[in-house]
Amino acid sequence: MSRSDKRRVVVTGLSMVDPLGEGTQAFFERVASGHVHQRTFQTGSTAPTLTTPAVYCDPFDFKARWGKPAHPATDRYAQLGVYAAREAWLQAQLDPCEHDADTGVMWGTALGGMMAYENGLDRAWLQHKDRASPLAVVQGMNNSCASHLAIELGLGNACLTYSVACSSAANAIGEGYRRIADGYAQRMLVGGSDNPLLYGVIKAWQGMRVLADGDDQQPACRPFDVARRGLMLGEGAAALVLEDFDAAMARGATVLAELAGYGVNCDHDNLVRPNQAGQILAMNAALDDAQIGPEDIGYINTHGTATVEGDPIEVAAIRDVFGASAADLPVSATKSSHGHMMGATGAVEAAISVLALIHKRLPPTASLTDIDPACEGVRHIQGQALPAPDIRAVMSNSFAFGGSNAVLVFKSVG
Repeated sequence: MSRSDKRRVVVTGLSMVDPLGEGTQAFFERVASGHVHQRTFQTGSTAPTLTTPAVYCDPFDFKARWGKPAHPATDRYAQLGVYAAREAWLQAQLDPCEHDADTGVMWGTALGGMMAYENGLDRAWLQHKDRASPLAVVQGMNNSCASHLAIELGLGNACLTYSVACSSAANAIGEGYRRIADGYAQRMLVGGSDNPLLYGVIKAWQGMRVLADGDDQQPACRPFDVARRGLMLGEGAAALVLEDFDAAMARGATVLAELAGYGVNCDHDNLVRPNQAGQILAMNAALDDAQIGPEDIGYINTHGTATVEGDPIEVAAIRDVFGASAADLPVSATKSSHGHMMGATGAVEAAISVLALIHKRLPPTASLTDIDPACEGVRHIQGQALPAPDIRAVMSNSFAFGGSNAVLVFKSVG
């Protein structure tokens, strides 16, 4: 299908699970103010406990929101995802139905269901119980969140789950966009959720030596800073409702933004080392798909994980794509505020990018005080949000282990 035949795709609903329980807008305002959501997290297993700086959702009363009967059949990652998705669905002023063949679900997660299996190992090895929970299989399915959403809302189009490490949710959003643009669906519920705050996951990241330390007084995650020490884990979820533009207009929906471009590729180079050439190709592909030039982008929410090797490579890729204009291009890494939510991060950062576009306020890289010379050449946002009254388009980067790159471009509508 040629580009001229593709449908326009717009965002009509958006929600993020707020770590502090105050809601999507409050979460965005804190991110925009440079607030760091970091707290000391301690594992609750009967195994030897671990503590680490992290972002976690407390308070979070999922049972009260969804209802007691369905609650036990969900792993925490699915609870976070259903919570966010229901909020986005309500914002889009949509109701559940018995069967909607034109609407589907595309969801992203890297670790979805792992809590159920870790709990099972805990029961077997540490509590010496003979039987696993009868709900362990349905809790541990990687596609359980997407399936719960399809069942609850009556969504009969494709229901697919993407597990692509850090770009899982960005790929889910992009593939949902393509499904609408190419005429296979009228509406898609997209996003991602993850819970990496598990004993085995934390141990694994500590073993890789890219997990930052810190305490409640010392920020752990400092992307682009000369003193950066690595990433900070977080749990969370975000969801967007994507719709065919004409269908959204016909039902009188409020349009938040247009999802205009999606670039996806693979470095085919290394499982963990970022590849500048692959990132360049992905950003250029997203710009081409959106039919805009580099000069039209007013902000990039970078992948920026605060690793020593990764941050300079992404900045170098941005400088290559944006050329002489890169020095004036505002960029930030909001993982410094909300942490790295693994498969959910791409959805959270996409949602923040859309809100930045709507409110014309660009969030900073929290705790960035001394820019590493290797990360210079772009306009790093520091301290508070940067006013952007004329912004018309934003980019969100997700670059995953395995060399999988996903880039989204959102534009203002009207």
